[in-house]
Amino acid sequence: MYENDGPANRRIGRPTHVLIIGAGLSGLSCALHLKEANIEFTILEGSDAAGGRVRSDIVEGFVLDRGFQVLLDAYPEAQALLDYDKLALKSFIPGAQVRYDRQFHTVADPWRRPGDCLKSLFNPIGTLNDKLLIAKLKDAVSKGSLKTIYEKDEKTTEAYLRQFGFSQKIIERFFRPFFGGVFFDSSLSTSSKMFEFTFRMFALGETCLPSGGMGAIAQQLVQRVGKSKIQLNSRVKEIKDLTVTLTDGTLIQSDSIVIATEGPEAAKLLNMPAPDAMRTVKCYYFSADRSPLKSPVLVLNADKDGPINNLCVPSDINPTYAPQGKSLISASVIGNDKLICEDLQKHVVNQLEGWFGPEAKDWKLLKMYNIKSGLPDNSPPALKQVEKPVRVRDGVYVCGDHRETASINGALASGRRAAEALIEDFEASVSKAVS
Repeated sequence: MYENDGPANRRIGRPTHVLIIGAGLSGLSCALHLKEANIEFTILEGSDAAGGRVRSDIVEGFVLDRGFQVLLDAYPEAQALLDYDKLALKSFIPGAQVRYDRQFHTVADPWRRPGDCLKSLFNPIGTLNDKLLIAKLKDAVSKGSLKTIYEKDEKTTEAYLRQFGFSQKIIERFFRPFFGGVFFDSSLSTSSKMFEFTFRMFALGETCLPSGGMGAIAQQLVQRVGKSKIQLNSRVKEIKDLTVTLTDGTLIQSDSIVIATEGPEAAKLLNMPAPDAMRTVKCYYFSADRSPLKSPVLVLNADKDGPINNLCVPSDINPTYAPQGKSLISASVIGNDKLICEDLQKHVVNQLEGWFGPEAKDWKLLKMYNIKSGLPDNSPPALKQVEKPVRVRDGVYVCGDHRETASINGALASGRRAAEALIEDFEASVSKAVS
């Protein structure tokens, strides 16, 4: 790091040093691409560890992701950057168990789970035409490139589903709880571009959890970046020109700055208007002696009889999430900010008892995460331009999932684009200097 270094220390051709603010996935992605270009950098991270929103905690031997998260292994940016073998990914069963009319109903992918085809065909979650339309939708979003999706007209997800021909029945009993959980948006006001992108990822690959938790994704990137390149507990207070001021008063000057924080923090540092509010979610983790599901499947709530939107047993998907002989249960709640946590917890436990019987009362609450900055709001017109500019001004760049789709793929892609823009600008300056 170059503290209080002036322009005299710069050399033509390559930046002598780049500051990346934020060690989330976008910042780590940017750092990796700069490293490949032999550009020096330091990452300033305000918290005590890298990973941003993709972090995991160890509580009583259980692995708790900071909110229920999954890796879609079809993400092109993840395929390019991550070593899936080292992550030891384990997959969910394609489809879901839908709680409707006080029963669990199977919604299966007939191409990957033909044995469950009849169960899915005759359940009350949608009409026969709906199930035929899902096949048509899968085919439609899987064709062409992502650019094809990104260039389409934008509408809400709900409007898109209705226009595609889906019935109110399947929208309410499958799409709303499933994609409401994905987008943290039970209103389905999220952009149709985000829906098509995400449905494509589900259709083309598996839904996975890494061994050791989602935080293993960030840790793999940290190892490649180099821990010595990351300065933790270094929160940035202000950016002026190309000088960064930390909250402890330290001044750091650099040739270029990449702001890789969440959207609201990036706007604050750049003195720009704040973006729309982030989507919120609460995630409850319970310890149990045995799994209530005994299957690597996602459970959706279509009954609307309680606050839980979706539930799973992460240790059924990847056993590393729980100590031997124990099960970890994850329950997510969307859009219940009016209830205080104690009251909400009672409603959650009551709903679990209704689903799984009296044994649910004996499950031990390990931790509740109240995540107020879960995802950027991707409601229209947020994705009118999917790949938003990463250049802010001379020497200053920005990245994060708020610059693309609100996803792991979006975070990684924006980090790459910020690095490419920075490299391009310096190469242009070299050509100009030489000429």
